[in-house]
Amino acid sequence: MPKDKLVITVSGLAGSGTTTLSKKIAEHYGLKHVYAGLIFRQMAKEKGMSLEEFQKYAELHPEIDREVDRRQIEAAKEGNVVIEGRLAGWMVKNADLKIWLDAPIRVRAERVAKREGISVEEAFMKIAEREMQNRKRYLNLYGIDINDLSIYDLIINTSKWSPEGVFAIVKAAIDHLDPVGDAGSKKEKEVG
Repeated sequence: MPKDKLVITVSGLAGSGTTTLSKKIAEHYGLKHVYAGLIFRQMAKEKGMSLEEFQKYAELHPEIDREVDRRQIEAAKEGNVVIEGRLAGWMVKNADLKIWLDAPIRVRAERVAKREGISVEEAFMKIAEREMQNRKRYLNLYGIDINDLSIYDLIINTSKWSPEGVFAIVKAAIDHLDPVGDAGSKKEKEVG
């Protein structure tokens, strides 16, 4: 592992495996796991709203997203953390490793259906609506296009590997991470 204050972001759409991977990373490397989705769900519960209702509420109340983002940024400052959230890679600008997980929507719907005990069709519709709402909200609030993956260091289609396989790929990336290297930055490596 490259440094003692490691900060990793794990982002992806619903059902892509972000929570599974984040938990594995946190457990293996002894890092704290900060989950933006859980923060968002807790805030919905505090308001007595379903997740879908709170999504719509958040569209009209930008302070909701800003609070979730603030908590992620604060956690990153402490280091030794895996920050999981759709915008984590965008919010934590100086993360050591930014990961995006993806899978075809049908695969993600099957995973969500199994997790939530609903039909695949219902999961598909919920995911599609939620992604449309989120994309619109992120564009309006931050000017961020969630479909722009150019900021990520590692992008994995999780439908091609088991959760263990995905973790093995990410573990290799973490274990071989160059602490001063960044192909996209103007920093130069120290020689000597």
